[in-house]
Amino acid sequence: MEKTVCELFAGVGGFRLGLERASNEFRTVWFSQWEPGKKKQWAHDCYVQHWGDIDDFTGIDISLVNKHNIPDHNLLVGGFPCQDYSVARPLPGSAGLEGKKGVLWWQIRDTLEAKHAPFVLLENVDRLLKSPASQRGRDFGVILACLADLGYAVEWRVINAAEYGAAQKRRRTFIFAYSAATCYAERINRYNPENIISSIGFFARTFPIEQNLLVNEEHIAFRDIPSVSESFSFDFKNAGFMIGGRIYTADVKPIEERPVLLRDILERNVSEAYYLGDKLEKWEYLKGAKKIERTSKTGHSYIFSEGAISFPDSIDSPARTMLTSESSLNRSTHVIRDPETDRLRLLTQVEAERIQGFDDNWTNTGMPQKFRYFCMGNALVVSMVTRMGRTLSTIMEGEL
Repeated sequence: MEKTVCELFAGVGGFRLGLERASNEFRTVWFSQWEPGKKKQWAHDCYVQHWGDIDDFTGIDISLVNKHNIPDHNLLVGGFPCQDYSVARPLPGSAGLEGKKGVLWWQIRDTLEAKHAPFVLLENVDRLLKSPASQRGRDFGVILACLADLGYAVEWRVINAAEYGAAQKRRRTFIFAYSAATCYAERINRYNPENIISSIGFFARTFPIEQNLLVNEEHIAFRDIPSVSESFSFDFKNAGFMIGGRIYTADVKPIEERPVLLRDILERNVSEAYYLGDKLEKWEYLKGAKKIERTSKTGHSYIFSEGAISFPDSIDSPARTMLTSESSLNRSTHVIRDPETDRLRLLTQVEAERIQGFDDNWTNTGMPQKFRYFCMGNALVVSMVTRMGRTLSTIMEGEL
């Protein structure tokens, strides 16, 4: 099997970079990156500067792309946003699903329906498994039902990158799906679900875990996808396996590896522009504990409270999860004490790239400095993809 790849919601190319580091046989045949509401598509342009463009449709709204025109590929990858995956029933006389406009999961589903990729690797935030709060597990249930309907079996794991050697405590849900028509399916489906989750499955082979598991089981008994949206809820654990609509899930504990520390990735001789200057008091307020009386829109008074967070961030641990707002004056931005100057400062753009595992100055392609942080906040940890890429490479080499 050729290791051909289609990368949706590509950002600045974290999936592609990670896969290519795993094997030079991975070949991206098409990608899509479009930032809604932006006149200048900086992330797309960054991607193109590194690898070149493919056609006139890689930088437009994916919903406008005819999925049948996407080149054939054997692996579909993408990091898609966590949204509301509720589904309405089709109107009389119409066909297909009527998901909310702009919900990007449906673009993945439509691509799979059109192109039938044998393998799929997706990334989302960890709360995907629990959303929405009013019907826990529904959104992930909708995704699993769609994949089951298209003939895929699915594994998932919530992975904290720092627990597997990375420089960031970034928890993300990864989804690996494979078609029933693959040789891999014929081999792996002979094993019981507990073994797939604990030792022989895709994620267990890539990210080893402790072996004591308590596996819960559930069946998505659905007439159609809207029926899942209407009634399904389930307590998904941080790992699991689904085949034929039957779900097996367990909380697993990683066999932890030594992470990279913030101290290990810091630049030297950092510009004065990154130091806090006269805003120290504002930073102390944002990072500190608060109890503030507020009034709701209905006139109800309540106390808003939040605890203090570390200020400055320790450089002797991995970074916290980096957000798209990194470097702006807000509570979530990293502030460190520079070991050379003993003064407080922000992270540089290169340090943000190192935290995510990109090459230095990967985003130094003409985009605004603040958007470089935005792109890193949106990215995934490249080293995690490289690990998965090695496992995928072996799996694909076993295909005809």
